[in-house]
Amino acid sequence: MGIGDFVAKSARPLPVIVLADTSGSMSVDGKIEALNSALKDMIDSFAQEGRMNAEIKVGLITFGEVVANHLPLSSAHKIESFQPLEATGLTPMGKAFEMATALLEDKELIPSRAYRPVLILISDGHPTDDISAPFNELLTSERAHKATRLALAIGSDADESLLRDFSNDPEAPLFHANDAHDIRNFFKAVTMSVCARSRSTRPSEPVKIEYQPGADDDLLDLDF
Repeated sequence: MGIGDFVAKSARPLPVIVLADTSGSMSVDGKIEALNSALKDMIDSFAQEGRMNAEIKVGLITFGEVVANHLPLSSAHKIESFQPLEATGLTPMGKAFEMATALLEDKELIPSRAYRPVLILISDGHPTDDISAPFNELLTSERAHKATRLALAIGSDADESLLRDFSNDPEAPLFHANDAHDIRNFFKAVTMSVCARSRSTRPSEPVKIEYQPGADDDLLDLDF
């Protein structure tokens, strides 16, 4: 085989998709500012990871005044900037589920060789549209069923029952954030766990996180 016949093996994609509540209630108590900071830091950290075993890709779907593919699924190291989120409107979570299902099942964006996706849902309220069919379709879709699904309830008004049903981690069915500090710490925990997974010889292993709301930044208990 000549040099011209050699084809370098590319890293397999590791998709991380965030469904973020950007309704008006996220504008109080510094929640949207904390979420913006946490997401930017997460993307920056992913961009610095090597790509020998896995290439981390990030997508962001927001639901508030509109449901938007705020950040199309992209390789983290190719994301040049992050447009801050604005909190306004209601909580059309059902439409966000529809968009997430379409993204997960798009075999051009997420090829069959991709590692198990990580799907993260964060919300501080209850859905304001019909979620029954979209939620069922998402959870029963092949890709979402195999994905590692994490849920973060922000404050005391979040729909904890729905978020708990979304999660498929039996050891941590639902994470809680009591304030902006907790939002940042949750994403730090997720970031460190995904980065560890991308370096692993078995990147398809589920993400495992030990996180306690109220923990200091340097006391996060992470299980890789």
